[in-house]
Formats: sequence, structure tokens, C-alpha cells
Amino acid sequence: MDRKLRVAAYAYEHTEALLDGRVPIDGADATFETASLVSDIFQRTVERRYDVAEYGLTYFLRTFDLEDSPFLALPIFPNRNFRHSSVFVNTAAGIQKPQDLAGKTIGEFAMFGHDAGVWIKGILSDEYGLTPDRSRWVIGGTDHPVPAFDWVPQPVPNGVDVRHAAEGETLGAMLESGAIDALISVDVPQALLDGSTRIARLFPDYETVERDYYRRTGIFPAMHIIAVPRELATRTDLMTSIYRAFREAKEIAQQKYRHGALKQHMGVVTPWFSSHFEENRALLGEDWWPYGLGANRKVVDTFLRYHHEQGLSKRLLTSEDIIVPALLDT
Repeated sequence: MDRKLRVAAYAYEHTEALLDGRVPIDGADATFETASLVSDIFQRTVERRYDVAEYGLTYFLRTFDLEDSPFLALPIFPNRNFRHSSVFVNTAAGIQKPQDLAGKTIGEFAMFGHDAGVWIKGILSDEYGLTPDRSRWVIGGTDHPVPAFDWVPQPVPNGVDVRHAAEGETLGAMLESGAIDALISVDVPQALLDGSTRIARLFPDYETVERDYYRRTGIFPAMHIIAVPRELATRTDLMTSIYRAFREAKEIAQQKYRHGALKQHMGVVTPWFSSHFEENRALLGEDWWPYGLGANRKVVDTFLRYHHEQGLSKRLLTSEDIIVPALLDT
């Protein structure tokens, strides 16, 4: 009899074939759920409402400092993004280069060390010598107030000045007014999209910077994994089936773009998309969104190092500590 599974993931194009039933999980009677906010999936995962769920890497890793860490990860990375584009500055704050963030007050979306924040803070430290203790931090929502995420551990390392924005405050408005000097956020401040001249990106030509970063490092930063309870992780056949299903759904999405190149992507509304697609394909390869540990070990180990260096993990974890054993060879 097939094992009943409750599965949750955000509605990306590469999970669509799972959510709409085109790709089943062999050996499982799976029901799929999503949510309008991916953080809602994270909170419900903490509440153990799912058997298999997309989970932010930092949310997942923080559980390893609990007495009984409840989850392991499948080497599936449904959300990834380059993060130089996630740093915004007030144009009157005198910030021209990353080193100028020293001594400044920086807003951060959601919590100290959200997934995008861990990545860019690590990059700023590795490449520009800027460590988090050299700035002050204010946590909150970008364009909408966000309460403290009290359902996830909130470690703050000694020597780092962190506070939460006051009730009703938003980091986007604080950045535009100059109440904070810079912002690290997964969301672009609405004021910038509306044409405000008081907000700019730290890296104005961020695409060029991010492409250079990938050429030098081979890292396409991953934000999320797929988490499973440890008691389920022992089901080797089931773990393999789940992994294969997510991989097949992702391949359907990628293949759509490969086939679309034959007709110059006439089904896509973005002009010159084919040129952009070929440029990405030349840089990132035929499988530009890889799953499996083999293609992602450097990505995972780099995030684990950053997480530890930033005081968010008590010990330096390894890929072998966090990945379901049956999928370590993927």
C-alpha cells in the first residue's frame, strides 16, 4: 500500500508539474499544498503539518542546535538566486562601495540571518573584508511590517548590535527617509521600483557582478532545500522517489525553454528572451538549476561555513550532517 504523504512547496514553474499532478511520487499517495507566502510553508513545517516540505536553509540549519533536531534535507534546491542584487542603500548615506557599510545601520528582512542575508554577508566578508559586527542591524519587513518570527530560533552572536523595527515601521520607508543607511532584502523596496532617487543598489550593474562571481566561484546560491522528518528519512526507496519526482518536474520546466529556443521563445512575453537564455545557458550549462549533492556540494558547504561564521550555528556542519544518507551520492 502506498505511503500517504503531505507535501508542500511554493508554486514555482519547476514545481508546477508536481502541484498539478503531472509528476507523481512513486510508492506514495501524495497530496500537494502551497501557500501565497513561502514563509507560511516554513512555519507549518515547524508545526509538523507536512511530511515533505520546502524549507529555508537557515530555518532548517537552526534546528540542528536543538536537543533533537527533527529534519534532514533532500538535495533539492527549489529556490536560488544571486544576491549582490539584494543590497540597497540610501543615496545620501555616502555608501559608494561595500567597505563603506562599516559603521552603518543596515536593515535586514525578517530576521538576522535570513537566507539571502547569510549569502550576501558571507560574500561581503570573503571578498570585501566586511563582517557583520562592523555594522548595526534593524530587522523588519521591507514594505509591510513583519513581526518577529518567534517560531524559529533567533541566535545573535556576541558583539553584534541587532534590534527589531518598531511596530508599524517598514525598512523600505526607513531606508528612503535615511533612518537606516542600507538594506539587505529578498524584496526590492517598492519606492525604488516607483522611481525614488533616495534609494539605489549597492551594485548598480549587479548582473555583471553576479556573472563574474559565478565564473570565479562556480556558486549559484541556494536559498531553500526540501526537508523531511528524520524518522521518514530512513525510507530509502521513498526518499529516492521523492528526489526523482522533484527532479523530473524541474526538468520539464527546463526542457520547455530548450524547446522554446527553436521558435525564439515566441510563447514568452519578454523581448530578446532568446538572447538572454543563450547567454545564461553558455555560462551556467545545460542543467542550469541542478539538484543533487555532487553538483551542489560547494554551494552547500559554503552556506554552512557562512552560517557558522555568522554565529547562527554552534558548530560547523557538513553536507554529511544534513543530507539524507541515501542521497549523498546524487
